[in-house]
Amino acid sequence: MTAWNVNDIPDQSGRTAVVTGANSGIGYVTARELARRGARVVLACRSEARGSEAGDRIVTEVPGADVEFVRLDLGDLDSVGEFAATYDHAYGERLDLLVNNAGVMALPPGRTTDGFETQFGVNHLGHFALTGLLLPALLNTPRARVVTVSSMMHVLSDIDIDDLDSARPSYRRWIAYARSKTANLLFTHELARRLAAVGSDVVAAAAHPGYASTNLQTTGPRMAGRKGAERFMEIGNRVFGQSPRAGALPTLYAATAPGVRPDSFTGPSFAMWRGAPAESWRTGRTRNDAAGERLWDVSEQLTGVSYDALKA
Repeated sequence: MTAWNVNDIPDQSGRTAVVTGANSGIGYVTARELARRGARVVLACRSEARGSEAGDRIVTEVPGADVEFVRLDLGDLDSVGEFAATYDHAYGERLDLLVNNAGVMALPPGRTTDGFETQFGVNHLGHFALTGLLLPALLNTPRARVVTVSSMMHVLSDIDIDDLDSARPSYRRWIAYARSKTANLLFTHELARRLAAVGSDVVAAAAHPGYASTNLQTTGPRMAGRKGAERFMEIGNRVFGQSPRAGALPTLYAATAPGVRPDSFTGPSFAMWRGAPAESWRTGRTRNDAAGERLWDVSEQLTGVSYDALKA
């Protein structure tokens, strides 16, 4: 496993993949490499201009690539519903791979269109709703996978069901981010458990990029007007970060490698920061059944998306 790289991605011909946040960074590399191996890839991005431009770049880098942009704003549940309806109309009842990659990090206090704290709303609730709405297509596809991108930063904080806005005692953007990434792992755990309970062969797995040099690291400090923090992150990217191509390897491994286990967590092999894909450490709270059930129930209530096919 230590030597696994993009050349080891199995042939993806005949498979359809949805990658959220595919216009830049890890999402872009993930989409490009899936397309390079023959997959039909839907680029699910908020910005039409950036999503379309990413599609053009992929076709330039991979002549003949089968990619299409479809708008998706994970901070707006109406947009999530529209994306799912568009997918169903255009691609039918088949989906081999859903990569829940898009995310925001360390943002100042803010709200999604539906009134949720931005990081929890985009990173978790948007992807929870998207996965639920696309679930029929996933269940209808043999050996489909759902890969949700978390972060090694999840170690900073457990989820607090009674404080999903991360407002108590005061909003701390890094704690809010960590909680959203813990939610990603709890969601993966509970989804894998519920899929197994109904005998489905859909694999729900998680991944993280370690420390990858992408625009994500500077977005929060920039929006908060913290030039010193932004400069610190830029230096950290240069000194410690690995490239988006390397950072995408754990996601691509979880998405395509044979034998990936449900509820596995793949990350870089060296101290969770960089290197080839390997099984990654995670906190025990991200495999807590009771916490997973509580988060699931609250997520269904908040999004209005019910996973009826997974109910006994």
